[in-house]
Amino acid sequence: MEIRNTQTATYQPNRFGAFETQSGNDELTVKRLNTLLALNAETEREKAMFADDKERQEAELMAHPISSEKAFSYFGALLGGLPPMAFMTRFALDGSGIRNDEMWIFGVFAIVNIISSVVGYFSGKLIAKMVRSLEQSSWFAMIIALPLVGILWGIMAGGAGGAVIFLIGAFFGAFLGGIVGGFALPVFTIFHRLLKKGDQIERKHFLPLAVGISLIVSAFIIGL
Repeated sequence: MEIRNTQTATYQPNRFGAFETQSGNDELTVKRLNTLLALNAETEREKAMFADDKERQEAELMAHPISSEKAFSYFGALLGGLPPMAFMTRFALDGSGIRNDEMWIFGVFAIVNIISSVVGYFSGKLIAKMVRSLEQSSWFAMIIALPLVGILWGIMAGGAGGAVIFLIGAFFGAFLGGIVGGFALPVFTIFHRLLKKGDQIERKHFLPLAVGISLIVSAFIIGL
């Protein structure tokens, strides 16, 4: 009996140990399988980004690539800052009769510029996802939908900045921002789709495009 008890005591832990080892192997297998699936999904996503191997090679040769999210964020910051600044300039040119005690108005405009620019930057990431989906559709469908997306973007940034001047300012800011976004986003996106490689655009192409469109919009506002 003593020998059997000793054998049983020795045998049972081995059974549990074998079970624990098998369970550990199963968990390791599942982890490796999940890793493999994630790598395959990433590979398929990268393949879908490029039309062909030539486009992939051109993307790899970019000296200063900018992703779509960063491109639209930077563009949103420019649109949120420069057009309100242009409106402030237009106001200053027409305000020859402004007294010294009314100079606080320009401080308010400066705050509006900062808020609009910040909101334009951070909301640009959301707009980039929407535009990325539109760029995969036909040109006709993209061009039809882009003004609506641009108006939405302008309302968010302009309304947030104008909210500094309470209800009237928020309404006017949203109105002005909607007009700017409805025009600027389609123009920018058309060139972005033509110039991008995969999901990236070269910095030397982005800067003239983004700054140029923002300055054109600002010049139009000053010329009103």
